[in-house]
Amino acid sequence: MKRTGGRSSGIRDRDSRSGSSSRDTETATERGALEVGKLFVAIGVLSALVLAGALVGPQVLATAENITGTGDDAQIPAAGDRNPELTDPDDPGETTYQTDEAVVSSDAVEDHIHDIVNEKRAEHGLEPLEWDGTVASVSRTHSWDMYETGEFSHINTDGESPHERFHAVADYCQVYGENIAETSVGQPVERASDGETVEHQTAEELAGGIVDQWMNSPDHRAAILEEDVDGWDRGGVGIYISDEGRVFATHNFCTLR
Repeated sequence: MKRTGGRSSGIRDRDSRSGSSSRDTETATERGALEVGKLFVAIGVLSALVLAGALVGPQVLATAENITGTGDDAQIPAAGDRNPELTDPDDPGETTYQTDEAVVSSDAVEDHIHDIVNEKRAEHGLEPLEWDGTVASVSRTHSWDMYETGEFSHINTDGESPHERFHAVADYCQVYGENIAETSVGQPVERASDGETVEHQTAEELAGGIVDQWMNSPDHRAAILEEDVDGWDRGGVGIYISDEGRVFATHNFCTLR
């Protein structure tokens, strides 16, 4: 049996959120509207097929928030630091999965995604994102939380948005974006770019499949290529791999204050 693992078909996820909100009001506005202090856009894309009578498939969501506030420059970790002082206390750390060919490490997948995303950006004349270890720690925690709770969403079960989750750990990002995805490793999946069935056996293959999924979805591609923001400074990738080979990916983008 096959799980889909890369197609973005344009079917909207019923659990996805779309609209604008602010911390001080719950008034719903038309998606994409800018409110004072905060812009939140969440767009869900679900590629699905019937497997053993169930609707399953990779899910991808993209969001961006523009938050006003004060940041503490002293808190900003050095770019490229894999082990920053500031981390999410619930960070699950490294996870692994044994395929027929290799032990796939979440750390390696994160590094490959970061590199591939920067390659895609370079192809479009954009500067590379600097790795942010604090952002990555928050990303990793959200990936783990989505697996644990079964809630594939930018809003966690505590009602926290991406920036609110980050703000609980640090406060140096003025604009904060997020792409998320779910797929599998070591199992047949459907590639987003051409619909071919593939089986990701290595960290690099898995990373390539996840980025391929994002780049073939307009909203996730827009986040990576800065189509709706003035520019990202840093990025952090968080991967959680379950014992059964399910993979949850969160990629957060940060514009420094």
